[in-house]
Amino acid sequence: MSAYSLRRRLLLWLFVATAVIGLLALADTWREALRTAQSVSDRVLVGSALAIAERVTVDETGALEVDIPYSSLEMLTSTAQDKVFYRVDGPVGTFLTGYADLAVLPPTLAGLAFSDGRYRDVSIRSATLVREVSTGERSIAFSVTVAESTLARAALAKAILVRSTIRLAVLILGVACIVWLAVTLALRPLDRLGAIIAERSPDDLRPVTADVPQEVSTLVQAINSFMARLDTALDALRNFTGNASHQLRTPLAVVRTQLALIDRSETPQQMAASTAKAQTALERAERVLAQLLVLARVDAATGVVALQSVNIVTIAKELTAEMVPLALQREVDLGFEGPDEANAMAEPVLIAELLNNLLGNAIAYAGHGAVVTVRVKEYPDGVVLEVEDNGPGLSASQIAQARRRRRGPPVQGLAPIKDHEAGYGFGLAITAEIAALFGAEIQLQTGSDGRGLLASITLRRAVGVV
Repeated sequence: MSAYSLRRRLLLWLFVATAVIGLLALADTWREALRTAQSVSDRVLVGSALAIAERVTVDETGALEVDIPYSSLEMLTSTAQDKVFYRVDGPVGTFLTGYADLAVLPPTLAGLAFSDGRYRDVSIRSATLVREVSTGERSIAFSVTVAESTLARAALAKAILVRSTIRLAVLILGVACIVWLAVTLALRPLDRLGAIIAERSPDDLRPVTADVPQEVSTLVQAINSFMARLDTALDALRNFTGNASHQLRTPLAVVRTQLALIDRSETPQQMAASTAKAQTALERAERVLAQLLVLARVDAATGVVALQSVNIVTIAKELTAEMVPLALQREVDLGFEGPDEANAMAEPVLIAELLNNLLGNAIAYAGHGAVVTVRVKEYPDGVVLEVEDNGPGLSASQIAQARRRRRGPPVQGLAPIKDHEAGYGFGLAITAEIAALFGAEIQLQTGSDGRGLLASITLRRAVGVV
C-alpha cells in the first residue's frame, strides 16, 4: 500500500471545504450586491423623479407645464454610461413631455412604484412617482416616470463580487499556509518518535518514553504494549531454547553412550542392560520435552489469561482418578480429601496442568509404598489446593533450587539438579508460573509427619460464592 501525505490530505480537504463554503458565500454576496445596487439605484431614481415633480406647475390657463431640470437627469448618469429615460403625464394619462413610449407603472397606495423591464432593447429599472399640484381651487394629479439602464447597477454588483472573491482567495491562501505550517509543527513529535524507534537496536524492547502530545499518546501506548508482548514472546522463545539445549543434553548423551556400548556388547545381558538404560534416558528426554512445551505454553499465556469461576474439586477428582493406574503401577497409595464443591478464580486448562504436574512429580519421585494425597480446602478468603506425599522429599536448598526456572546452564555456585530431582525442578517451575498467572504463589514445605513434601496453592474464591 502506497504511503500518502497527511499534509496534502489536510490541505486538499481544506481547499474543497473552503471552496464549497466560498461558492455559497459568493452566491449570497452576489444576491446581496444586487440588492444593494438596486437600493442605491432606486434612491437615485426617486430623487430624480422628485426633482422633476418639483418643477411641475400650472400655467395661466390652468394647464400643467414642466421645466425639466437637467440636474435631475445628471444625477442618473454614471461612468457605466447608463442611458436615462423619462416622461411626465398629466391627469387622465395626458402626456406632457419625455419619451412617450416609455411605460408608466400602475399607481400604488404609496404613490411610488418600481419595475424592471426592457426599453429600446436595453434592460432598465424604472420608477413612477404620483404627485398633485394645487391651483388654489383644486388639485391636479400628475405622474413622473424615470428610468435608467442597469449598467451601473451590474457594475456595482460585479465590483462587490470581485472584491469578495479576492478577499476569499487571500483568506484561503493564508489559511493554507497556516495549516501547512501547523501540520509541519504538529507532525514533528511523530518524526521524533520514528527517529527514537529507528535508533534502537533490534533487542531493545524497552517502553518508548518520547515527549508526545495527547493525541499521539495512544499510539505510543499501543507501541509499548506491542513491544511488551513481543518481549514476552521472545523471552519465552529464549527460555524454551535455553531449557531444551540444557535439559536434553544429558539424556541424549546417555542414549549416545548406551548405543555405543550396545555395539561393543559381548553378551546378551550387556546388550539388554545398555538398551534399558537408553530406554530410560529416552523416557526422561520425552518427559523433559513435554514439560518444556508446557512451560513454553504457560509463557505464551502470560498476561492474556481470562480467569473464571472453576470448581476445583471436580478437576482434582478427575485428575486423581486418571492418575490411579499410574499410582498402582508404582505401588503408590493415591487418594483425595475435600468437600463436594469449592469454586475459585482460575483457568480450567491451566489449573488442570498445574495439578497434573504436582501429581506426576509426587507419584514419580515419592517412591514405592508411598502415600500421595490430593486435598482441597475451603476458607473464607480462598480455596487451598494441596498435594502431599510421605516420600523422601527435598531439603530446603533443594526446594529453592527446584523452584528456580531452568534457563540454560546452571548458575555458578548452585549444585546441578540430580536426575531424580529434575522432574521436581521443571514440575514445580511450571506450577509456580501457572500459579503466578492466577495471582497466587506455590508454598513448599515438609509433610505433616515430618517426611515427604507438601505443595499448596491458595486461589481466590470465585466472585459471588460464599
